[in-house]
Amino acid sequence: MLKPVFLIVSQVYVPDPAAVGQYVADAAAEMARRGYRTIVYASARGYDDPSKVYPARETIDGVEVRRLPLSSFGKSSIVVRLLAQCLFLLQAIARGLFTPGLCGLMVSTSPPFAGIAGVVIGKFRRVPVKYWLMDLNPDQMVAMKILPTTSMAVRLFDALNRAILRQASDIVVLDRFMAERVLRKIDVGHKIETIPPWPHDDQLENIPHAENAFRRQHVAGGQFVVMYSGNHSPANPLTTLLDAAGLMQDEPRLLLMCIGGGGGKQEVDDKVVAGASNIRSFPYQPLDQIRFSLSAADVHVVSIGNEVVGIVHPCKVYGAMAVSRPILLLGPSPNHVSDLIEHHHIGWQIAHGDVEGAQRVLRSILATPPAELQAMGEKAAALAAGALGKQVLMCRFCDVLQRGLPKPGGGPVGRSAPDAR
Repeated sequence: MLKPVFLIVSQVYVPDPAAVGQYVADAAAEMARRGYRTIVYASARGYDDPSKVYPARETIDGVEVRRLPLSSFGKSSIVVRLLAQCLFLLQAIARGLFTPGLCGLMVSTSPPFAGIAGVVIGKFRRVPVKYWLMDLNPDQMVAMKILPTTSMAVRLFDALNRAILRQASDIVVLDRFMAERVLRKIDVGHKIETIPPWPHDDQLENIPHAENAFRRQHVAGGQFVVMYSGNHSPANPLTTLLDAAGLMQDEPRLLLMCIGGGGGKQEVDDKVVAGASNIRSFPYQPLDQIRFSLSAADVHVVSIGNEVVGIVHPCKVYGAMAVSRPILLLGPSPNHVSDLIEHHHIGWQIAHGDVEGAQRVLRSILATPPAELQAMGEKAAALAAGALGKQVLMCRFCDVLQRGLPKPGGGPVGRSAPDAR
């Protein structure tokens, strides 16, 4: 008996290092394990680096990956990105309309217009559409002052979003703040599920400093590493922390380590070039090495822009928790991370613009006894391994994907995980 086909449309997919692709890959592999023939349409080139070319067809963890040409030209301008997204979606729609055995599909917000593919394929093929909101646009473009609220593009994009939200059989958002923003657009509360993204705990572990080759190579003995690891963007500003570190040259223990890429990375590199000896800049690390880079930190930074609470979700907090590190939040309150810090006492908070306050907090962290830091990290790790663990959250998420789909003949039925809400 032929397996029912579950289709996923995502411009980014592993081995591309972008976080969205890693989460989509986890969900796709789980659907394949549940007995569905799972097909992913993704870009043939890297999201940040279009010079990286991936195989046109391959099978990864039981998932059939089909990569489409002319669908990533890098991030040099909005026009270039829009062109790539449009070409990607046209190809994905054309293939999806004629994919045999289709029983359902999932689209995320990578690219932001991916929901169009969901609407078109879902309507013509009469299959359930699952909509995974990783971020909200045009809300993000408005928050970043790229587009004004009154612009025609914003109004059209919002109208399109409402059409997608109406069409979707199930909608998954990442936190309560994102759910509130969606509900202000349209009343779809009856089909919203709030499921945070999960840590990649199968690829993460707490590597002791003495055994960590990355730490030994890049960190001098006795230094205390405050680390930001992930995408550097205007939605995750580091200016306040960079300015504070630059003013703390009198504190030889402090090392602010910034790992990753993106449009905001230039600010970090400029500080380094200007002579801030306690700030170091590194590119994205390979996924199979990330356990070493994340574990090299003593404290992990999570930054959330004042205007983007509920628009983008601070996914990097989970990796930090999974390697047993306390969290230093740079951002407003309340938000998802401030909720975690307040309820579980696993870190500190700094407001954007408060450079003096940032210096005080950094000096306080440096003076915290190691045993106290370790205890905070252990509480974070217990939370990441339990209610916010990968198996719990991924199974909940895939239960939503499987809802309303035919069960694969002879294959495993959908598994339910304990409720982690």
